Amino acid sequence: MASVTIRNLPEETHRALRVRAATHGRSTEAEIRAILENAVRPENRIKLGSLLADMGREVGGVELEIERDRTASEPVSFE
Repeated sequence: MASVTIRNLPEETHRALRVRAATHGRSTEAEIRAILENAVRPENRIKLGSLLADMGREVGGVELEIERDRTASEPVSFE
């Protein structure tokens, strides 16, 4: 998992984050993660896969005829 360091954060902002975290019952670090998650991945965002599926349903769907290849594969040799 990635780590981020924030430098030169004003003391007032840090204090506000600590208070906000306490009101939500979590650590300051967890509060910052939640804020960032909500900022870049809001709940009401349009998800591409869902959008494409909805568009497909609107036009009556797509029917695919796919036949699975059932032939046995050879084991991989690393020699």
